[in-house]
Amino acid sequence: MSRSIGLFYGSTTGNTESVAELIAKNIGVERIHRIDIAADGLDSIAEYSHLILGIPTWDFGELQEDWSDLWQVLDAADVAGKTCAVFGLGDQIGYGEWFLDAMGLLHDRMQERGAELVGYWPVEGYDFEASKALNEDQSKFVGLAIDEDCQHGETNERVEQWCKQVLIEFGMA
Repeated sequence: MSRSIGLFYGSTTGNTESVAELIAKNIGVERIHRIDIAADGLDSIAEYSHLILGIPTWDFGELQEDWSDLWQVLDAADVAGKTCAVFGLGDQIGYGEWFLDAMGLLHDRMQERGAELVGYWPVEGYDFEASKALNEDQSKFVGLAIDEDCQHGETNERVEQWCKQVLIEFGMA
């Protein structure tokens, strides 16, 4: 396959899809294959050596419905040894106690399955109460943190910086 990065995402309102499109533009559409899991599932996840997974957090720290429907499929997915980065969307003001919890859950599921996780992102510039998406010392998110509700103006710059970082960590820069 000429595209070596599989970008899998679930999107209910379109925000996660828009961020996935922005990531594809920044990395280069010739290098990435975007997969809306609502339409195409996770069947092709094993085909890619590098993965980017996008998930919004819903309500009180819950998985987005497309990911929830396919959560058990991840148990059978062959991701051991694959390099994986995650990005998540959440609302740090309205749901500050559960900010990006779904991204943390997805990160942990992939790590448990043997994927090598990259793309950790600093917590500076965010204002939230708690998150399951923090690394052990709570200095970084386990992936790119996007808040389209409260910090839409930051999204383009954050995606651009994160994509450069991820390409380096993927060994593709």
